[in-house]
Amino acid sequence: MADLKFQRNFGIAAHIDAGKTTTTERILRYTGMIHKIGEVHDGAATTDWMEQEKERGITITSAAVSCQWNFPTLRGTVTPDTKNYYFNIIDTPGHVDFTVEVERSMRVLDGLIALFSAVDGVEPQSETVWRQANRYKVPRIGFVNKMDRSGADFLMVVRQVKEMLGAKAVPLQLPIGAEDDFTGVVDLIKMKGIFWHMETEGMTYDEVPVPADMLEEANEWRASLIEAVAEYDDKLLEKFFVDPNSITEDEVHEAIRKATIDLSIVPMMCGSSFKNKGVQTALDAVCRYLPSPVDIDAVEGLNPDTGEVETRKPEAKEPFAALAFKIMTDPFVGRLAFFRVYSGHLDAGSYVLNVRSGKKERISRIMKMFANKQNPIDFIEAGDIGAAVGFKEIKTGDTLCDEDHPIVLENMFIPEPVISVAVEPKAQADVDRMGMAIGKLVEEDPTLRVRTDEETGQTILSGMGELHLEIIVDRMRREFKVEVNQGAPQVAYKEAFQATIQHRETLKKQTGGRGKFADIVFDFGPADEEWLKENPGKHMQFINDIFGGSIPREFIPAIQKGFEQSMSTGVLANYPVESMKVRVFDGSFHQVDSDSMSFELCAKGGFREAARKAKPVLLEPIMKVEVITPEQYMGDVTGDLNRRRGMLEGMDSRAGAQVIKAKVPLSEMFGYVTQLRSLSSGRASSTMEFSHYNPAPNGIAEEVIARVKGKAKD
Repeated sequence: MADLKFQRNFGIAAHIDAGKTTTTERILRYTGMIHKIGEVHDGAATTDWMEQEKERGITITSAAVSCQWNFPTLRGTVTPDTKNYYFNIIDTPGHVDFTVEVERSMRVLDGLIALFSAVDGVEPQSETVWRQANRYKVPRIGFVNKMDRSGADFLMVVRQVKEMLGAKAVPLQLPIGAEDDFTGVVDLIKMKGIFWHMETEGMTYDEVPVPADMLEEANEWRASLIEAVAEYDDKLLEKFFVDPNSITEDEVHEAIRKATIDLSIVPMMCGSSFKNKGVQTALDAVCRYLPSPVDIDAVEGLNPDTGEVETRKPEAKEPFAALAFKIMTDPFVGRLAFFRVYSGHLDAGSYVLNVRSGKKERISRIMKMFANKQNPIDFIEAGDIGAAVGFKEIKTGDTLCDEDHPIVLENMFIPEPVISVAVEPKAQADVDRMGMAIGKLVEEDPTLRVRTDEETGQTILSGMGELHLEIIVDRMRREFKVEVNQGAPQVAYKEAFQATIQHRETLKKQTGGRGKFADIVFDFGPADEEWLKENPGKHMQFINDIFGGSIPREFIPAIQKGFEQSMSTGVLANYPVESMKVRVFDGSFHQVDSDSMSFELCAKGGFREAARKAKPVLLEPIMKVEVITPEQYMGDVTGDLNRRRGMLEGMDSRAGAQVIKAKVPLSEMFGYVTQLRSLSSGRASSTMEFSHYNPAPNGIAEEVIARVKGKAKD
């Protein structure tokens, strides 16, 4: 393996259409991995390999590629100082429906290029991606793309990153010209102009003096750059005040690197990937400023046997530890598990322990992935990302480790689905195939949930949006040859409680011989706000306040399990319960008739009774909607959003168009894109992402409950 100092694991993430895949394609060309640039709009991009991606011109699944970059190079020529940097790059989707692809990539990456459109700036999905990067503390570089487009404004985007994302955005470059006149950039560290050669697809460039009309502005921005990173090097600030010209380039690079890895600043760069400008300097910045696996702290995990925190350093001689972050079904090799190795060494053909299942698994083959192509390798070591074949049972988020040194690494955050669709096979012959197809798709995609509606017997698929479910059904048809009928999309409502009540539930069954007895007294109601903040992703706050042995300790887990299982079907309309708090503080048991099953059943009965008294309410998903429209359609668009029960949150102008932000219930947004096109003669566009759940108005709640109960009667 190469020296880990020269390894970079980074992703490219952004809002829809900011140019992620186009940028990835340029990187693969400049690093010599492909010899012809494939464009997204032609369906020829390397990382958009799925049929659905080629047809729609969007990225659906995150794709991993590996390549090498010679750095530093001098105008495209290799010098004795040149080092080979090894990149593992993940190109992620921009649509919010596929947000889990970004989430799981962030979990295993060391750095990120956050792309922004020079025209549109910080958009809704840019904010989502930023939050995900903050959650996993991923250092990032900002790259403002599309500088050649009409309305491009680099410094506006820098300002938005500061104001809207709360980041300390620090420009390392200034654009020379914009729109059609975008010809190059001023490098504020070298204080030189850079002009790319178009005849070499931007692979080579000229360095020239800073244009005279930009000198004053360049000096100002250089001063603010030095000031921003000076706290990472006191000598730098002293030198700056005494003689700014005495500061060396290496000193500035070193300070920027420390500040970037510390998440204190976000270096901002610009270019036009489509026109082959600026991508190479961004790759140089990846080498200079983003961390290698060695720069990241040792990964922490829990020892499953002792519950104590243990660490694993990014070294080949440490015990093996890796996190499986993505499962993919390949028609030729079967189940592929993508994983990031945090420590140790793994040979193909050896065994690892899957901590969740507690089983040993043999890794028959290890691959380096290049989009959907696999290149077999003999072994993999700390700091690298690869894929393996041979798992009998594996899920997204599983920890794989040395069987003699078990460790559980932190899992990833999986968002809840907001929309459902009923599917049924068209022919009897498709029944088994549909079950297998859904099983494989659920294994690949943790945001896809499946359940059977007990009243109607239908199979219900739940996902992140209409597009998500449309792609899933399309994949069932194409990849698994299953023809299905699907119902209209349904909103994934939830239920919650508004009051805390006290309840006693007693289970007493005598059927000759040994009976069943359990008795519990508990408080039941909404979960505490503080607890929910401290435990994201958890839904039940369970407090055991039993003292004096009124219920033996061994029955408490059964009580907890009974309540937890009951949360999947609420009392109003059988929708899952969003969150609740149960405090068990008294009860009684029978020496002979009490067992774990009795207490589990008692808890389930107690839930049904207590839930009816705790003022249950129906919650509906609320979406964050952003509409970009020409000014003349503003009135029609806002009027339509009001009719959809939308709450307008603000209006803004961006590149000559109006931006309307609103929160709208998902149930009102079906068919919105078509309606918006007709309102604006096809000139307005919209984006939508999940925001939160809110209690549904009484009229809507009654309608939904009546519909569910009516279906059950049928």
